[in-house]
Amino acid sequence: MEIVDAVRSALASGGDPEKAAQQQRYMKSELPYRGFAAPELKALLRPLLASYRPTDRTTWEAEVRTLWDEATHREERYAALAIARHRSAKPWLAPESVPLFRHLVVTGAWWDLVDETAEHLVRPTLVAHRTEMTPVLWAWAGDDDLWIRRTAVICQLGLRADTDLDLLVHAIDTNIDDPTFWLRKAIGWALRDYARSDPGWVRSEVARHGERMSGLSRREALKHL
Repeated sequence: MEIVDAVRSALASGGDPEKAAQQQRYMKSELPYRGFAAPELKALLRPLLASYRPTDRTTWEAEVRTLWDEATHREERYAALAIARHRSAKPWLAPESVPLFRHLVVTGAWWDLVDETAEHLVRPTLVAHRTEMTPVLWAWAGDDDLWIRRTAVICQLGLRADTDLDLLVHAIDTNIDDPTFWLRKAIGWALRDYARSDPGWVRSEVARHGERMSGLSRREALKHL
């Protein structure tokens, strides 16, 4: 797997140990960091990804999973997501890749990895394949896994007028009583984002939930209204 070897070699050649320790503490990560700032990591990966041309879906998924599952440092998982969302892989952002997306969310299990997966993998797949993906995300909204449920809530961020309101309402209603920060924040974030398209609708939704909606969700939803 040429791209996997290239990424590992590039990451091993640099980094900042002091920054790495700070990053690991901040992200509460079990995996250590190499110590690349986000712009540095992007610049490091750019030439490697410029010539990346996976031959088929199976190869692409194997490369993503290998880099992800065998990661010794967290930057390898960031690189796996960069490969997963690469322009050459766009045809494979399809229902057949749902097991991969679920694997990334469940094993990533933290906001940086989960939110990237929701935004750059799940969302475009939903937009391109609504008939097949809507029932998947409808089920995800009530999943046992916290991060799968968060994905269902936030996967339509940025869609504005193209937001499926039935799906959004279902995802929020299903999780409105969840006590965790991650779901409460996600609900408020999703509503705040859609308020840019229809602030009146968002005010009505907040009012509809009344005291059932957490203060965090309410503040986030109404932040710019």
